[in-house]
Amino acid sequence: MATGETGFSDVVHDLISVQYHALKGCREYEQYVRDADEEAQPEIADFFRNVLRQDAERAVACHRYLSQLAGRSPAASIGH
Repeated sequence: MATGETGFSDVVHDLISVQYHALKGCREYEQYVRDADEEAQPEIADFFRNVLRQDAERAVACHRYLSQLAGRSPAASIGH
């Protein structure tokens, strides 16, 4: 694996970055859903819910890949 300036492999850094932005987006999209609901725009609220779901799935996939790269099972690393 190539190592970037961070000391982590570029792939690990990339996965962490995608996961961070996906989770950050989820927080924002929750507000967008509330805004659309408050304005009685159910179709738009559903759109934002779908976007939120997609980013949540993306974050979970990143977590799974990071766990694989670290040699752990994803479930064990979540802390449940």
